[in-house]
Amino acid sequence: MAIEYDVVILGGGTGGYVAAVRAAQNGLKTAIVEKEKLGGTCLHKGCIPTKALLKSSEVYKTIRNAEYFGIDVEEPVFNLEKVMERKEKIVDNLFKGVKGLVSSADIDIYDGFGRILGPSIFSPMAGSISVEYDDGRENTLLVPKNVILATGSSPRMLPGIPVDGEYVITSDNALNMKKLPSSIIIVGAGVIGIEWASFYRSVGVEVTLIEAGEQILPGFDQDIAKEMSKYLTRNGVKLHTNTSINSESFLIDNGIKVTAFDDSTFNADQLLVAIGRKANISNIGIENTDIQITNDFIHVNQYCQSKESHIYAIGDVNGGKQLAHAATYEANVAVSHITGNSPSLLNETDIPSCVYGEMEIASVGLTEEEARNQFGQVKINRTSMKAIGKAHVNGSTDGFAKIIIDEKTDDIIGFHLIGKGVTELIGQVSLAKYFDGSGLELSESINPHPSLSEVISEAALAAEGRKIHG
Repeated sequence: MAIEYDVVILGGGTGGYVAAVRAAQNGLKTAIVEKEKLGGTCLHKGCIPTKALLKSSEVYKTIRNAEYFGIDVEEPVFNLEKVMERKEKIVDNLFKGVKGLVSSADIDIYDGFGRILGPSIFSPMAGSISVEYDDGRENTLLVPKNVILATGSSPRMLPGIPVDGEYVITSDNALNMKKLPSSIIIVGAGVIGIEWASFYRSVGVEVTLIEAGEQILPGFDQDIAKEMSKYLTRNGVKLHTNTSINSESFLIDNGIKVTAFDDSTFNADQLLVAIGRKANISNIGIENTDIQITNDFIHVNQYCQSKESHIYAIGDVNGGKQLAHAATYEANVAVSHITGNSPSLLNETDIPSCVYGEMEIASVGLTEEEARNQFGQVKINRTSMKAIGKAHVNGSTDGFAKIIIDEKTDDIIGFHLIGKGVTELIGQVSLAKYFDGSGLELSESINPHPSLSEVISEAALAAEGRKIHG
């Protein structure tokens, strides 16, 4: 028997369940097909558990440095078992919340693997969904008017270096570690690699970070990447850029030994592969449709529509920013378009990006290089965290704020922060940018004293030629 729906969503991650809730709120008969757990990568294998571990490592390092704050303590112990228990409790509580949210929205859940079918007697268009189960149950056939693909992504592998979960691991494996290695090689210095480097180093693991590109954090502002490089090096991370691993030299013998193409040799207990994530589009029936694949991602228009106009793709599968909040935005766009409303459309650069750890990064808009290429005449100013009283109180004055303004319009076209706790600040700039805010307007906003948020208005004041501190 075929079951008809207005919308069927493949994948119950952040983008998927938000799309489902929005669709149900609009009166659409909605279903989610999810083969694992609601919440997806972000909740179970990414954003939440990694930040829980980073928080524990931050507290551990703070206690170790308690003397700086005038407090005498005994040498703390990083109890990995308890840290992991705390992480699991956080994930479980949020998982219960997501399940409750979806349940209250009257959304049908199919706990199987969804595969797109081509045109058939049930529908003249591709897009019917066959739900397949592991327990031998007969497949369920869903016939939706619209499909939203939100199948997420998974870690990319290093060719020639197989992941065994013991010596060679991904971030998925690291989230279930039973003990800390004494040393680790991290291949890939993007967001994932940097965050894991911060965690491991904060708890005393020797970290070697290897990046094939010229700078760490490809795609981020060069000044921000340089500042993070200085911080990592100062904290004992052995950083190697312009370095590519030769998989033919890879050896496991009670640890890892690997050689780069420049003949540099690296040894460690483990190797963590952090070279990015690939879209989960295999075996979901793409070949049964006219969906176009570009660079291994589903090609979509501004409304997240694929070449099959009734099939949408949101989140990590469509080649945009692989961020949970980007997936949430795209979920709202797709559902608004399905319901015939006019969604609010943003440029991808209007979506903020963050890097977490002891030293954090928060950015929105263009990098300096992008701004100069697109706008020509730009104003660029930096304000050091050393000018901010709350940074001194918090015990960390590393970092800065960097503002980029179009000289012709005075519009803010880029804002970049690096320092302790700065990921909590970027929302203010993101809002200003959404409303086409100017440097003058941002400089006139009042931030409380003492607070880290003062660095935002100080940077804007500097751009307006009215610098007070910094």
